[in-house]
Amino acid sequence: QPPHARGLAVHPWAQLVQGEPEHDAGALAPAGQLWSTLEDLGRLAAFLLGDTGGVLSADTLEEMRAPALVDDHGDALESSYGLGLQVAHVDGHRLTGHYGAMPGFVAAVFVDGDARLGVVTAANTTYGGDRELVSALLGIVRDAEPPVPDEWRPAPLPEGIRLELLGTWCWGPNPYVLKARQDGLLELEGRGDRSRFRCTQDAWIGLDGYFAGERLRLDPAGRFLELATFIFTRAPYGEGPIPGGVDPEGWTPS
Repeated sequence: QPPHARGLAVHPWAQLVQGEPEHDAGALAPAGQLWSTLEDLGRLAAFLLGDTGGVLSADTLEEMRAPALVDDHGDALESSYGLGLQVAHVDGHRLTGHYGAMPGFVAAVFVDGDARLGVVTAANTTYGGDRELVSALLGIVRDAEPPVPDEWRPAPLPEGIRLELLGTWCWGPNPYVLKARQDGLLELEGRGDRSRFRCTQDAWIGLDGYFAGERLRLDPAGRFLELATFIFTRAPYGEGPIPGGVDPEGWTPS
């Protein structure tokens, strides 16, 4: 219903335009017949950055943004899909959101969760969209207005986590570090990878990184961690149910 932007097509070889007729797409209506405003698309970007107003839990939003299906359009596997969201890797940054187009219109909403930035683009012309515009707009804001970190504040340990459980753990000879985050999550970092874990009823579940979706269980006695069949011990090949056992000679100079 008016007033709204009129959808147009631009002639490929002349400076002329032609109106795009509005039509009912039937079964495809959910893929392009939702009319919105720039303000509401901006609210959607804030939603994807975590301002969900209680509509979705943080866990569900994490699942939506996690890559689940690779979009293989060439040698560089730079794009994938989460749950209802496109995931793109651009200039070392992960963007989540979606592009959309109908005859006469094109739009995009993408966010950079790490930088807490979002971008909205919209145009009333028939074309496939400008992916470089999305990354360029985010790049301009990153350069001109770099994000200011939140003020650090002390935070209690996550429920059920004792201070002595944190620190260095080893998978075989490889050291990792288990940390308690300010947001109540645990974080395991090592070998160039990092995974965050959220507490459930009987385990901690990986949210991202190599251990996304895996269950982390802590030995009540604090001797070892069990994670996706990996056993982490306090010292290299230390005390714990290590698969295959440990050489009884232990560490030797040869």
